[in-house]
Amino acid sequence: MQEIIIDVSELYKNENSAKLSMLDDYVAEAVSWAGNGNDVILTGAGPIWLYLKIAHALHGKARRLLYRSPVTGDVVIFDHSPY
Repeated sequence: MQEIIIDVSELYKNENSAKLSMLDDYVAEAVSWAGNGNDVILTGAGPIWLYLKIAHALHGKARRLLYRSPVTGDVVIFDHSPY
């Protein structure tokens, strides 16, 4: 098990902003980066629809999913760890 940090803004770094038409590509990339059974932290600038879609896609793949913000710190989205 590893801790994987996904900066959501890296998914659309070659564009001015995230594009809804690219949603499936962004999600596939995030799922690929996350791997299976890891603790995943989502951070960085991005639209809420992108965060929500990635979180949904990682359910069942990540052991734990957290959101990290400089304002809030870590916020647990889900935790399926045995402890």
